[in-house]
Amino acid sequence: MPAELIPGYWLRSGSGLDRAKLLKFLHRTYAELYPDRELGHLAQTVEHYFSKQTPVWWVECQKNSSEGEEIFPALPSQHLNPKSQVQNLNSVVGCLWLGNAIDQTTGSRHAHIFLLYIAPEHRRRGLGAALVIHAENWARLRGDMQIGLQVFLSNQPAMNLYQKLGYQSHSVWMVKSL
Repeated sequence: MPAELIPGYWLRSGSGLDRAKLLKFLHRTYAELYPDRELGHLAQTVEHYFSKQTPVWWVECQKNSSEGEEIFPALPSQHLNPKSQVQNLNSVVGCLWLGNAIDQTTGSRHAHIFLLYIAPEHRRRGLGAALVIHAENWARLRGDMQIGLQVFLSNQPAMNLYQKLGYQSHSVWMVKSL
């Protein structure tokens, strides 16, 4: 059963059946950041890393009948919030995919945010922060002592969000084109 994330938005745990939906969100994320790049490799990322040990959570909101097309197709009615007056009008507008990493200095496993995405028209409402806090709580309950992520320096809104939530740079990933 979905839980209210912030007023008007619900959080639902994903399952192994969500591969295609997760891939759509990955494509949408990277297409926003890099519109001219080929993104076919993202299917391999999902195939390689998505498992029972890498949970995904979906953000849903009630689709307003005055809004045009929804972001992604409506979910089956068993996923609707029981308080909802209108059946089959929920839209998936965001997600967080959490993976695992190993701290190379201590050897301990910790949670790693693979993907955080909120549809542009639903941003700046606290959804991203609420999802990250949910992931932090999940990781804490699992016994993790830290949570990590990678963010592109060119993605200033994401950098601002993570800094506001207390994330700090721990290392620098360097690349050189060959």
